[in-house]
Amino acid sequence: MSEDLWTPHALSDPEVSIPDGGEVVAGSVTLIIPTFNEAGNIDELLSRLADSLPAHLPCEVLFVDDSTDETPAVIEKAALDLPFRVSVLHRESATGGLGGAVVEGVLATGEERAGTDWIVVMDADLQHPPHLVPELVGEGERTGADLVVASRYIPGGSRAGLAGSYRIAVSRGATWLTKGLFPRALRGISDPMSGFFAMRRAVVTADALKPLGYKILLELAVRCRPAKVTEVPFVFQDRFRGESKSSAREGMRFLAHLAALRSATPLARMIGFGLIGLSGFVPNLFALWLLTHAGMHYLPAEIAANQAGVLWNFLLIETLLFRDRRRHRHWADRIGRFAVLANADLLLRIPLIALFVGRFGMQVLSATALALVTTFVLRFAATEALVYLPRTTRTRTRAARTTRS
Repeated sequence: MSEDLWTPHALSDPEVSIPDGGEVVAGSVTLIIPTFNEAGNIDELLSRLADSLPAHLPCEVLFVDDSTDETPAVIEKAALDLPFRVSVLHRESATGGLGGAVVEGVLATGEERAGTDWIVVMDADLQHPPHLVPELVGEGERTGADLVVASRYIPGGSRAGLAGSYRIAVSRGATWLTKGLFPRALRGISDPMSGFFAMRRAVVTADALKPLGYKILLELAVRCRPAKVTEVPFVFQDRFRGESKSSAREGMRFLAHLAALRSATPLARMIGFGLIGLSGFVPNLFALWLLTHAGMHYLPAEIAANQAGVLWNFLLIETLLFRDRRRHRHWADRIGRFAVLANADLLLRIPLIALFVGRFGMQVLSATALALVTTFVLRFAATEALVYLPRTTRTRTRAARTTRS
């Protein structure tokens, strides 16, 4: 996160008097509220928070704002008479969507709010009831939990605010999918799609987070692995004002986010690489059928059709496996290297088969299978190292050479 992407503005005094004569010490609890054109909800949200937050709960509200409307000005005006600190971190570039906004807020709690013990994440549209904020933190303190999730799917909770059967079905389907993909990381979390939760700041490794879209709880649970998780029920409310930001595009980003999380380990990436390679047979064979039926000789048609499979594999690998590494090389450089490696696989496989049969006396089918496995492993390793080599590795190498010289 670079400082020129956001500017924090303290909109009220960090230490103010409260009715019982004590003082609110900013930093113990930080509410992170991402906003995108939520001007119509700010007054009501802050009013309800003022009514809900007890005097003994040291609290600050941090809005991470991507708005193009007057939301920051509305926050500034509404914050003048509140018994807690309110700040705005406005981002010029909405990198990572809502999840990216939350991560920048989390990073801010480590940089300028080092005293923060708890981070509470909630939406600004009042579908997350503000009066539950003290209960989330209190439940964490009582149970010693690292993560407290407000759940719609435990006794006492409800998804009443989800508008229409379509959104209900999408939410339920996403919940089943995520829990099926991450059974260990999401153990004890009945509502991984919830955007309302409290987490101890000490267990959040913000530098490891790579959010994509709006499901930041999933990102935190999978990458930070809190040791103890508990839940409190909540009734999902109707939006106070405005319209939902959910869209088909956000749905696609969510699926890409799932793929990125699931492929975080080398073994998972290798399995994904193999599955994508298998799927490449479909465009390959379809292109071969088209070319041969158009009258092309089968040998050049085989070579040309192989490129259709290569392009298909490249697009899926870019989107699902190495999305976070695409910035390390220009796209033309990446696809060129990938194509060379994919076609070199054909040149390597035939000599390997001949070696296994002629030198080691293997049967043709078993030799072919072994050659396929060998070239697959080599191609995966070469693709990861030569096409998607992280920039940090190259930087360290250059630094080491400079030091030695």
